[in-house]
Amino acid sequence: MSLIPPPLLKQIKGGLIVSCQAARESPLHDPHVISAMALAAHQGGAVGVRIDSPEHIRAVRSRGNFPIIGLWKKEYSDSAVYITPTLDDARAVAQSGADIIAVDATNRDRPQGETLADMVEQIHAEFRKPVLADIDDLETALWAENLGVDAIATTLHGYTENTEACIPPNLDLLRQIIAQVSVPVILEGGVHTPEIAKEAIALGAWAVVVGQDITGIDHKIGQYCQQLATLRTS
Repeated sequence: MSLIPPPLLKQIKGGLIVSCQAARESPLHDPHVISAMALAAHQGGAVGVRIDSPEHIRAVRSRGNFPIIGLWKKEYSDSAVYITPTLDDARAVAQSGADIIAVDATNRDRPQGETLADMVEQIHAEFRKPVLADIDDLETALWAENLGVDAIATTLHGYTENTEACIPPNLDLLRQIIAQVSVPVILEGGVHTPEIAKEAIALGAWAVVVGQDITGIDHKIGQYCQQLATLRTS
């Protein structure tokens, strides 16, 4: 049985979740800026936000009581997993005020010999928080559901060795996952138009996460400058 409270499930169903993040080297990577983005997203009608790091989650939580999907991007030398890789990372995310904890749910070795099965079990037992499984393909979606995750997101499709040739968003993958799992499925990754978001919801996605196309200011500026630079050199 899902640990996501029914009111929260109902609140985010069919809606937009905005990923409010910025690269560490960006001046936007600041708790006040990220929390302002999150509040703007909430006031604009987003049903929730996706936030990286305990510091930023705390800042966003201080702005209001709207749903937060929390994660912590950390790099470890013994693993390629970087979205909430360890139980200690999940603990920090939970204690900072996140409503849902997002974790890398790909079938790869985790840091410090931990396993996803143990992580999911412990997050449920210790924090009483639901787990959002960030997956990369259908196989890992099915595997993650079998381990007891509460929801699935296509976040890592196109970002692992198994899927690096794929360009998200993959609506065919979304269809396949929805048809074969019983937990909510969220489309995340590469959504760059409202029309794609609408199509995903029509196909049965529980919600849609959009990040770079809304909050990726650095990326957007780079795209414009790159195009204009071609005229300068022609």
